Amino acid sequence: MARSLLKTSSLSVRTKLLHQTGLSLYNTSHGFHEEEVKKKLEQFPGGSVDLQKEDSGIGILTLNNPSKMNAFSGVMILQLLEKVIELESWTEGKGLIVRGAKNTFSSGSDLNAVKALGTPEDGMTLCMFMQNTLTRFMRLPLISVALVQGRALGGGAEFTTACDFRLMTPESEIRFVHKEMGIIPSWGGATRLVEIIGSRQALKVLSGALKLDSKKALNIGMVDEVLQSSDETECLEEAQEWLKQFIKGPPEVIRALKKSVSSGKELCFEDALQNERDLLGTVWGGPANKEAIARRRKFDK
Repeated sequence: MARSLLKTSSLSVRTKLLHQTGLSLYNTSHGFHEEEVKKKLEQFPGGSVDLQKEDSGIGILTLNNPSKMNAFSGVMILQLLEKVIELESWTEGKGLIVRGAKNTFSSGSDLNAVKALGTPEDGMTLCMFMQNTLTRFMRLPLISVALVQGRALGGGAEFTTACDFRLMTPESEIRFVHKEMGIIPSWGGATRLVEIIGSRQALKVLSGALKLDSKKALNIGMVDEVLQSSDETECLEEAQEWLKQFIKGPPEVIRALKKSVSSGKELCFEDALQNERDLLGTVWGGPANKEAIARRRKFDK
């Protein structure tokens, strides 16, 4: 019955975006030609975006360009999209940690690419590409955590806002430096920042290009916890332990929970309620539900 309701429910366009993977905000109707953008980005090599998938259901996404403070080269931007696509089909996944190599998060965009893509048209197409990618990232049915070590600057700071949670090491820093570069956030960072800390605090952070150390970021609600260690290995272990408390249980349940929260955040109230109903149809009467009921009956005897 529930599955027949799922098939016959009428979905709005935005609800379909949350139900289906691989859909983006911008396409050719917006003047966005993805393959042309990819050809431009391929001209700027350097670094990599690495993905490790653990048996625990936690993925570790590493921005790896340490000679440039893990700045995003053109190739890294392309690889990020590839990893997001890979994660969209990782049905065993429940959680994801994003971090930078060698004890720093990311300094944003590689300036070599920024200089070469200097026209307003280039800026707009890169903006659409990254908004597409990070929106797909944000909609992954995985509970995501940004592990901020060292500095998260510019685009690196924006990336942290695409994660569900943010953790910082004691000496780390988040800073939206866009104003000092004569621009504004363009990867969706300003929009997501308002949602995280509110419009008044977001305006202060962006217009003041404020340096958010771990204490200040915690005070304004930018981060969820400050970790004990600054050691690269130890803080990753801490982050994994922190995340595990939220991903206990079967993947299908955790993933449905994340999807329901995503719909509540992005959709109008009625569409979000309908989406929640449809997601329930995927787990009600399922193996995890039946096992939990059987276990409860055993305890009640």
